[in-house]
Amino acid sequence: MNNPLDQSADPFSAFPPLQFIPCPPPVNPNFGPNPNPNPNPDSSLHNPTNTRIPNPFPASTNNLLSFTVPKKRRRGRPQRKATSFLIPPIPNLTLNGNNGPISSTTSILASSFRPNVETPSSLPQRAPDTSDEIIVINKESTGEALIALSAGFPADSLTEEEIDAGVVPVIGGIEQVNYILIRNHIIAKWRENVSNWVTKEMVGDDIPKHYHALLDSTYNYLVSHGYINFGVATAIKEKVPAEPSKTSVVVIGAGLAGLAAARQLLRFGFKVTVLEGRKRAGGRVYTKKMEGGNRLCAAADLGGSVLTGTLGNPLGILARQLGSPLHKVRDKCPLYSLDGKPVDPDMDMKVETAFNRLLDKAGRLRQLMGEVSVDVSLGAALETFRQVYGDAVNTEEMNLFNWHLANLEYANAGLISKLSLAFWDQDDPYDMGGDHCFLPGGNGRLVQALAENVPILYEKTVHTIRYGSDGVQIVAGSQVFEGDMALCTVPLGVLKSGSIKFIPELPQRKLDGIKRLGFGLLNKVAMLFPHVFWGTDLDTFGHLTDDPSRRGEFFLFYSYANVAGGPLLIALVAGEAAHKFESMPPTDAVIRVLQILKGIYEPQGINVPEPIQTVCTRWGGDPFSLGSYSNVAVGASGDDYDILAESVGDGRLFFAGEATTRRYPATMHGAFLSGLREAANMVHYANARIVRKKVDRSRSKNAHSCASLLADLFREPDLEFGSFSVIFDRKNADPKSAAILRVTFSEPCKKSHDGSKPDQQHSNKLLFQQLQSHFNQQQQLHVYTLLSRQQVLELREVRGGDEMRLNYLCEKLGVKLVGRKGLGPTADSVIASIKVERGSRKPASTALALKSGTSKLKTGILKRKMVRLK
Repeated sequence: MNNPLDQSADPFSAFPPLQFIPCPPPVNPNFGPNPNPNPNPDSSLHNPTNTRIPNPFPASTNNLLSFTVPKKRRRGRPQRKATSFLIPPIPNLTLNGNNGPISSTTSILASSFRPNVETPSSLPQRAPDTSDEIIVINKESTGEALIALSAGFPADSLTEEEIDAGVVPVIGGIEQVNYILIRNHIIAKWRENVSNWVTKEMVGDDIPKHYHALLDSTYNYLVSHGYINFGVATAIKEKVPAEPSKTSVVVIGAGLAGLAAARQLLRFGFKVTVLEGRKRAGGRVYTKKMEGGNRLCAAADLGGSVLTGTLGNPLGILARQLGSPLHKVRDKCPLYSLDGKPVDPDMDMKVETAFNRLLDKAGRLRQLMGEVSVDVSLGAALETFRQVYGDAVNTEEMNLFNWHLANLEYANAGLISKLSLAFWDQDDPYDMGGDHCFLPGGNGRLVQALAENVPILYEKTVHTIRYGSDGVQIVAGSQVFEGDMALCTVPLGVLKSGSIKFIPELPQRKLDGIKRLGFGLLNKVAMLFPHVFWGTDLDTFGHLTDDPSRRGEFFLFYSYANVAGGPLLIALVAGEAAHKFESMPPTDAVIRVLQILKGIYEPQGINVPEPIQTVCTRWGGDPFSLGSYSNVAVGASGDDYDILAESVGDGRLFFAGEATTRRYPATMHGAFLSGLREAANMVHYANARIVRKKVDRSRSKNAHSCASLLADLFREPDLEFGSFSVIFDRKNADPKSAAILRVTFSEPCKKSHDGSKPDQQHSNKLLFQQLQSHFNQQQQLHVYTLLSRQQVLELREVRGGDEMRLNYLCEKLGVKLVGRKGLGPTADSVIASIKVERGSRKPASTALALKSGTSKLKTGILKRKMVRLK
């Protein structure tokens, strides 16, 4: 029996090529509800004056749109009775006088779409311009909105991500409506052929020229955030620059999240290095090639296997780019009792209905309980209701009820006794619509395509991650990898274990989120048989047990005979049984599975042969995963997924993976999408740092230039008295015009001067010590301030020497003396002005100087003076 933890790469080239079958987007897609539920469909379009806001969608869509979606509770067994969700209605399109769509020449004042805008009747009314009209791209705006909705966008509003990105300057105006139209159009355009690279020019003819600036920003947003032009198509791979020219990034983990991010970053021009602890890429997506005699072979998905919903699913897009049709997991799923006999269909329907009714009651209970439900488990609620209502009345029905519990635990990779009653299904509203599918040849095809030409270093087990303002250091064994940024995509189980040390330690907020979220377990037994004895007319079948603690043991079988390339059958182990399975000898596990299969098929006169090869997974013992996928445990919520997704270190360390997406956790597409998300975030931070550096360099250069100029100008001050020097623009006679005052501190003196009293003490000893230290290094210290010429003249007239003048300056005028860098841009402007004036001034042998002091100010006599150095 093979060890599933054998991490050697699998040679997928041995599998025959798959025929390309074009899959255009459906006209009426069956996808989930609005990803951004909005209790008020029109709230995103501010309309305080109750003015009817035109909408670009036909009036036929005004009714509530009802779509059936596969619930997470049905991930294992296809749902026979779909649950309906309602999508908020899309407001009607304002029609012109001929009841046709609003024409592109019709103008609507944008001011009517902005809050608190009034146009006084006394003011002239501005003529409407073309920027105030709702554009008409084509007649398929509703279909395009549905396609965008399947990609995760609300049909008639902005996502939080779009708002944060500032895609439109004003939320709720006409420009937002047009942005949504353009956004939906571009997405639909790309979905027509995902193997192409969609350019702005391809849609430019559909957009009025005066909206091309909005087209540019919309297109750039969709590309940078990975909503279009992503994947493994040749046209997309050709966009990767030959030489990286930007920031260096270290990606930790070569699973779907890490590979998705790495490919995006490479295309953006980043220098990328991926560190992977295993000998292979894919992480928890692992397709193993199983082989036997007579040239039998099959591709067994030992990790992630089912594409849960295909409409809008990015992995479905990758499959289309690879030319691989998807195989729908068919609805037929017979269940068999302990004795191998089929479960009575009427009883099956009765218990399933009762089970769903209990789930509905649990949902109503959490609403009544409010916040208290956060601390209650789903299992406790279901058991309470089961006992009260007595839905399971005999042994077989109880066994059937437990089978549904096992199916639920499989969907969540967690015991129902540990799932949160309040939030266990918080991601259901975002389920990808469409069929659940297998990828022929296994999901390793996707991994292999994503890993192509990505610089991956295998067998690099990361144990330390250092991050700070200067970048990151990733320590793997004796090697240290440095970069400007890092992306951590390790599973939640690894984060929970603490096997990776973060320096500095992760914020407590993130540590708490890691602790609260659940991370469950699912295991499999893959068996390659000499032939398909179970038939090819079904993809799943289930088996009941009479032991509640073993209800998840081999409760569901997946047939891969139609997609794996050989007679492959996989048995699932979920819930409590999955944990016990970790220590079960593989031979015992296979014997138990064969007993179940013989109990089902031999009474039908079908011989069950010995398997040619078997593999038992141990995901809980895999040090690079320590489990299967995440769930919302008691005490946790969907917010914890967002917390895990937060970057730390001011944009130096980022996080991706299925446990970082509250919309699509515990799914392969969720992991992939999180990688695209973080690639966009990393680009944002990298660009912000580049801009900041340019500004800092400009300021530094300007400051250095002004500092040299300032020193040159003070060689001939316009006014000088004691330790004070002044420069100003002589051509400006205004007493309030600005002048720059410089105070010079010279050698220290132990004695008091200028009439100061011997018993006076420094009011700020620390400041004096700093000045003294600076003097010891520089021998002379200059501090400055900006005054008016009138204030300079008043200061000059102060009697009592430099110390009294300094006291007058600080106490009376309330100014602060600062270093050169503290003067700021206003002083820079004054310096430039003086330079210009000096350039036109006739040469003078001596500066205008009025000596009104005896010597340079001594640092040792500074008293009660506030001096700030920058």
